[in-house]
Amino acid sequence: MTGELTYRKSTAREYFESLVVTVILALFGTTFILQAFKIPTPSMEDNLLVGDHLLVNKFAFGSRGSLADVLLPFRDIQRGDVIVFKYPGDLSKHYVKRAIGLPGDRLTIVDKQVLINGQPLREPYKFHKSPPGSYADPLRDFFPPRPQLGLRYRAVDEDPGWYEAYTKDNEIVVPADHYFAMGDNRDNSSDSRYWGFVSRDYIVGKALVIYWSFETDSEEYRRTGVDDRVSQVTDLVVNFFRKTRWSRTLQVIR
Repeated sequence: MTGELTYRKSTAREYFESLVVTVILALFGTTFILQAFKIPTPSMEDNLLVGDHLLVNKFAFGSRGSLADVLLPFRDIQRGDVIVFKYPGDLSKHYVKRAIGLPGDRLTIVDKQVLINGQPLREPYKFHKSPPGSYADPLRDFFPPRPQLGLRYRAVDEDPGWYEAYTKDNEIVVPADHYFAMGDNRDNSSDSRYWGFVSRDYIVGKALVIYWSFETDSEEYRRTGVDDRVSQVTDLVVNFFRKTRWSRTLQVIR
């Protein structure tokens, strides 16, 4: 005899420990590293479609003052980043938009053209789907509103005068630690033009990749009854292969 003691875990205990480790890693990952979101509206078309499911990098911009900010290679939010954030009007909701105005920027929109600090902003990612010369919503195409042009703010459900305190010489001045966010589908996006700036504290992370995309109508996400949920699950099971947009799988978001 060698005097060594041999100890063997039971199979059930090994499975249990593996499950616990998996759950802990999953919780850690979704809390600190990655989080999944889905696109319910067309405000980012044609770059992000209704039914796209995203992974968001929660580490990209740091954790606002923690020790990890010093140890890991975080970076500041850059103009053009696709960001996910808590909607300022209802923190239980998450929005995905593009960061257009950065802290300290002077921003204005003239006939659909964004100008930053007096210079036209090149935006290869944006889409205008309304007919040329269509100004059904003046706030959408001229911002901030210009009373001398007869253009008035058309309130949706937000404070129609939010921008007044930040306007100077027909430009919006983005305050410190805030961002002006806009959807790529410029003619059909509820964004900072309507409800104001996004606080840095509300930004969850940077949209990273589309891990799955399922052809879905925007109205389906607004139907939340039990019967609606059953119908949606049935549609998923029956049409998984046919309605999955395979070409969008693992598409990097830019």
